[in-house]
Amino acid sequence: MKSHRRGSAEGLNNATGEPPLGLHLRYAFESGEQRGAALSNPLFDLLAAVLEGGSIRHAGQALGCSYRYVWGSLRKWEETLGEPLIIWSQGQRARPTQFAERLLWAERRARTRMQPHIEALRSNLARVLTDARDQRHQLLTVRASHDIALPVLQQHAAEAADLHLDIRFQGSVDSLRALSDSQCLVAGFHVPLLLGASPVFAKALKPLLKPGLHKLIGCSRRMQGLMVRREHATIVRTFPDVVRHHLRFVNRQPGSGTRMLVDHLMHEYSIDASALLGYDGLTEETHVSVAACVASGLADVGVGVEAAALQFGLHFAPLVEENYFLACLKPNLTHPAVQRLCTVLAGAGWSGILAKLPGYQPALAPGKVLVMTAALPWWRFAKAKVKRVASAPAASEQIPANVR
Repeated sequence: MKSHRRGSAEGLNNATGEPPLGLHLRYAFESGEQRGAALSNPLFDLLAAVLEGGSIRHAGQALGCSYRYVWGSLRKWEETLGEPLIIWSQGQRARPTQFAERLLWAERRARTRMQPHIEALRSNLARVLTDARDQRHQLLTVRASHDIALPVLQQHAAEAADLHLDIRFQGSVDSLRALSDSQCLVAGFHVPLLLGASPVFAKALKPLLKPGLHKLIGCSRRMQGLMVRREHATIVRTFPDVVRHHLRFVNRQPGSGTRMLVDHLMHEYSIDASALLGYDGLTEETHVSVAACVASGLADVGVGVEAAALQFGLHFAPLVEENYFLACLKPNLTHPAVQRLCTVLAGAGWSGILAKLPGYQPALAPGKVLVMTAALPWWRFAKAKVKRVASAPAASEQIPANVR
């Protein structure tokens, strides 16, 4: 995608009579592939290269451009934006201004916040060619709580099984509601491995999952923890440490599985919302956007997965392991796309991918249809007279040839 700007800063437009500065998005079919929140923009490519290279000369080498080209481009962007981008001092290397650094962080944070939507848009546009070329291609609509592994699964399923996963990220509660409203074939949600039932998760999810009607499919396991900057690594080991040291907390949106995990931890440690600085303040919708907030200094700590913390160079303090399940209505288990997904999840390729993703493990029964009352803690432990260990495998059953 490219952005084209013309005119000067908004304050000068009235004097020049030119249209105000605006943003224009376009897309193109080109060789290679973009993933994650990657978007092509010449201004931010230049600023990132100067910041990472430490000089215009090194930036030019990284971009494959001449010194004169980088210098001239930066001058043009300064004129367009009406703000200085580079500090020029005789005898010293040029370096970005504070405005340029803030601009670079703000743009990166905006892209990170929108990453699931960018991935969904890119995936939908990529399907244009796929649908036109391959009549055997299977489409599976998915609504899911945000998870870094799902875009990887999306790519793997397309390559290994000609299966296109149309993934739209939203909270666990909204995803399960979408499943019941027939807005999707599969819904993704996650619950922690607990030694007993959690009233927070049970209250939110139990009404949306009915044994006999809903079926669970094993997808993955992941570790959730505290993401903090390196300077706080020695003082943050447990959730109560966040309150004890008065750290600024960035929360997830209500209805998300991670928000429920936060509420569960507060209930477990008897922490009142007023004691957690930022509980009702800044909220984000993905693990990576929480990590970006912490890395940029807008917050001191947030809850997320290890892969997101490492992406932004943050320290990760593990808290609890979770099961990530895919829910499906029983009549749809025989749908060709659902069966193909189960085959992909049960394959060695998916397990190998998860083994290389920080903080992730294969599900205990990948691709298998699970007995819900055995897989979820609020049913399993309600009936058990003796507590089972958290890592005990959930009972499972093969997909029947004809689901009655």
